[in-house]
Amino acid sequence: MTITLAQARSILDAALTHARAQDAQPLAIVILDAGAHPVAFAREDGASLFRFDIARAKASGALGLGADTRVIATRAVANPAFFQSVVAVTGGQLALSPGGVIIRDSEWRLIGAVGTSGDTGDIDEACAIAGITAAGLTHGAAS
Repeated sequence: MTITLAQARSILDAALTHARAQDAQPLAIVILDAGAHPVAFAREDGASLFRFDIARAKASGALGLGADTRVIATRAVANPAFFQSVVAVTGGQLALSPGGVIIRDSEWRLIGAVGTSGDTGDIDEACAIAGITAAGLTHGAAS
């Protein structure tokens, strides 16, 4: 099972609505399916040049390591050499900052990930979670 275009667009729209309600800096948001293929993407007016790349690295890193990027960033503090190696061997497909969030369906199956970039990691992550929740999906790594 993987995320549908309709679900991805719902996440995208709700995440952007949440961002505007929080007066966030301009964001880029990408939703990837379970195979890390882009399903939906938006870059708000004024978002800087690398925001898409960072958002995608957050989403693909979450998928690749099976955890939200907040968790991965915390783990990286204790083992920086390993995580720098992961970034290198994956060609930069991991960003060590909150905002990459695993997407799960109602049966807790992994169906994709969202990556958000443009504001602080906390705000990026909050926008991603707001989008996932508004789409009627859930988030997070397996227990």
